Amino acid sequence: MTINKEIEALKAYTTIDRSVLSIYLNTNPADPEQLNGAWAIHLKSGLKRIGEYIEASGDEKELKAFNHVKEKVKNEMEKNSLELRKGAVIFASGANDDLWSVHYVQVPVKTNFYWENHPVTEQLEYMYKAYPEAGIIMPSFGEVRILDTALGFVRDDVTFKYDPVSETWNEKVKLDSRGKRAAADSKTAVLEPQYRVNASTFYKGMRTTIEQLKKKRGWREFHVAGEAEMANAFTDTLRDSPASCIYKNLNNSKANEVINQILEK
Repeated sequence: MTINKEIEALKAYTTIDRSVLSIYLNTNPADPEQLNGAWAIHLKSGLKRIGEYIEASGDEKELKAFNHVKEKVKNEMEKNSLELRKGAVIFASGANDDLWSVHYVQVPVKTNFYWENHPVTEQLEYMYKAYPEAGIIMPSFGEVRILDTALGFVRDDVTFKYDPVSETWNEKVKLDSRGKRAAADSKTAVLEPQYRVNASTFYKGMRTTIEQLKKKRGWREFHVAGEAEMANAFTDTLRDSPASCIYKNLNNSKANEVINQILEK
């Protein structure tokens, strides 16, 4: 499900009584206010305030629902405490378990807590408008690396390499033992000089792949980054124009560094 469709589903979700918890939590380690895992303190205090408010109302059913979802949220955040990015967005129902939506995002998040009869999606909608599903395409000689992103977070990182024997592009997912993308393979078959001369023709084989990825991944936009010759040649093969074209080779950069270079300009 694309983020856009999920937002629509969230907006359509309602309950009879207040039992929906919406959390926007700033977990950015680069934020001076988040030193030493301050997000955990903000999470604890935010949940505590809601609990005290419900206790004061004297509604035992509502308090039970809140306590149920509170424990789920705490367990979720503790389990992923070492993998946090800039922010976390959580929507959950305390009355039952038919709503559980968690996003760890690589975009700025303003900490807020809501306890209503529906998910509070306004901040998520704003974030999505700024950082929708997007592809980042990095063509180089004999290789095209592609990042699939949403809300500034890398959902997938794949590489297509050109086979000069079959003259086809084949997907190569390069992961090391820790699940990280490995450096580019230097033992690639030597490409003939004419491929560089006719770069636009060389990249045409990737056009259908890009169009399929756009549809499958729900990209609202895509960006191209690479050395000027390669970036321009690749862009010339596409039917649609990229949202941006940056003349910089980022193929061997870490995914988060690519995000900073392309999406946070």
